[in-house]
Amino acid sequence: MLRKIALILVLMMAAGVYSSAQSQATRHDLNDWAAAMADNYTVYPDQQYGFASNVPLKLDVWQAQTKEPAPTLIYYHGGGWWFGDRMGAVPLLIPWLARGWNVVNVEYRMLGTAPAPAAVEDARCALRWVYRNAKQFHLDTDHIVVTGHSAGGHLALMAGMLQASDGLDNDCPADPEVGEKPLKVAAIVDWYGPADLPDLLSGPNRKTYAVAWFGSELDRDAQAKRVSPVDYVRPGLPPIFIVHGNQDPVVPYSESVRLHQELDQAHVPNELYTIQGGKHGQFGAANDMAAYRAMWKFLEANVPGLPKANTP
Repeated sequence: MLRKIALILVLMMAAGVYSSAQSQATRHDLNDWAAAMADNYTVYPDQQYGFASNVPLKLDVWQAQTKEPAPTLIYYHGGGWWFGDRMGAVPLLIPWLARGWNVVNVEYRMLGTAPAPAAVEDARCALRWVYRNAKQFHLDTDHIVVTGHSAGGHLALMAGMLQASDGLDNDCPADPEVGEKPLKVAAIVDWYGPADLPDLLSGPNRKTYAVAWFGSELDRDAQAKRVSPVDYVRPGLPPIFIVHGNQDPVVPYSESVRLHQELDQAHVPNELYTIQGGKHGQFGAANDMAAYRAMWKFLEANVPGLPKANTP
């Protein structure tokens, strides 16, 4: 029943988002896609990927019904590390579902349960869960993309950039099923995520949500540096696509500019896609679709073997 409800919600939201702006012919195409999606996806809700701070950590799997493993998206929701949930992020999964990807939609510990770096540890544990359960859910571990919006963008960066030696995998060490195979992703898509955490703790870019995430920890600055993507830039990272509005009042645009510059210096394939005049998300349909088109182009150019599709 939960699987059916989840599919119905997605189809209703898809119709609501697009129908008012589309021609009759396009709406007909959307109905065809919705019917096909209902037949070709199975949703496995509430899969437990870990247990920490006395709470179970859960995710949902949207499995494409294919004979071969399908490209897999891991999504981390936003909310400043202190609010939001994975169900609220379901509309943001639609572009990936429309292309036939598997989607793993992750919840993680937020400030009310545990301060930094708990959410980062959970992001890595969810990635390990995907490796561990790849065969069961037909998850293609050679074509994993991690993404998220705002705080979720930060977690996607950390999940894809960290190495086991960085010490944030201790809650989910390698196991016999996965072995010592390094956790790698094919690409990272960061939607206006914080990239330089110490910058948000003091000075002109100070943000209360960042200060709250670290709380009263005595080593606050060191902990902030420990979960700052800019401090993990190095050659050999997966390709990174960044979307950010240059008038963002919540996460400074300068965070993404610096990350882009650091990635360029390390010769990591990357692109900073700027929404001129864009605030913190809610860029409008035209800007959103243009950003997605640029993202697909970037992924297809930088991820070998990624299936190409004609879906807008």
